[in-house]
Amino acid sequence: MRVISRRTLREFLEKHATCEEQLKAWYRETEKASWKNINELKLEYPNASILKDNKIVFNIKGNRYRLIVKINFEFQICWILFVGTHAEYDKIIANEL
Repeated sequence: MRVISRRTLREFLEKHATCEEQLKAWYRETEKASWKNINELKLEYPNASILKDNKIVFNIKGNRYRLIVKINFEFQICWILFVGTHAEYDKIIANEL
């Protein structure tokens, strides 16, 4: 899976270094993944929330942080749409990203 954009994660980690280990682990695992559909992803990340249009919300570091991505399973591309604290996540409409 190709993850776009790593820079978004780096910029977030400059302000929130406490979740560096968990975000980097997610990044490495996703790069190595070759999920063919949502069901395969849920086998690895059962707590991930599925939104419309192949958008997925991952809980990072015990749900202190949220990561929203959009995945094109056919082309194996994962776009990072949002990364933020749980409080920041509560202020957005995730399905509208």
